[in-house]
Amino acid sequence: MTALLEVRDIETCYGASQALFGVSLDVHPHEVVTLVGRNGMGKSTTVKSMMGLLPLRAGSIRFAGTELQGWPTHRVAQAGIGLVPEGRHIFPNLTVRENLVATATDRRSAQPAWTLDSVYEMFPRLEERERNLGSNLSGGEQQMLAIGRALMTNPLLLILDEATEGLAPLIRGEIWRCLERLKEAGLALIVIDKNIGPLLRLADRHYVVEKGRVVWSGSSAQLQADPAVLREYVGV
Repeated sequence: MTALLEVRDIETCYGASQALFGVSLDVHPHEVVTLVGRNGMGKSTTVKSMMGLLPLRAGSIRFAGTELQGWPTHRVAQAGIGLVPEGRHIFPNLTVRENLVATATDRRSAQPAWTLDSVYEMFPRLEERERNLGSNLSGGEQQMLAIGRALMTNPLLLILDEATEGLAPLIRGEIWRCLERLKEAGLALIVIDKNIGPLLRLADRHYVVEKGRVVWSGSSAQLQADPAVLREYVGV
């Protein structure tokens, strides 16, 4: 099967400091892939590089057969990659409804298509709070809004960077159920999260990142069968 996303040997720097050293990964249509590793190892930097938020020093990023190297972030999003960023970054002075409508994209190739109604069906609390400003939402509601906003772009690939971080257990459970539904619907996902148990149940494949390099990759069954990888590179 042809990969939806092909990342090949990317190198990224923060000023004079190199952060990524030849990272490569693939995501196929309808596949759930994770980036796992300790904090500061390059997972979020990989995502930012893919989204055009950081320029590449070397390497290639192809999405749906098109080279994205050098594209600005808005064009990457228009190509069909949605991002739920670490820290949520919703629009605090817009209402829930305005946050969702602001990013809405009619992408006919996205199936099923995400609308305001389908986002509200996924997260009923957002419909209850649709007239509230983003700044007046709880942390869990803001995270739901960040996911809903990304879904309203009708992405072909959705990237979630620490989507359950800092949330209460009940809200975390709701987010994981949301991701399970997205997988069942056939949406390709890249997930970064510290909760290895849910990742092993959700994902098809994993990439372990250490000091800006991919040091291991494989299926959930392979990762579970190799606990030394989790101990050495993830700390569990």
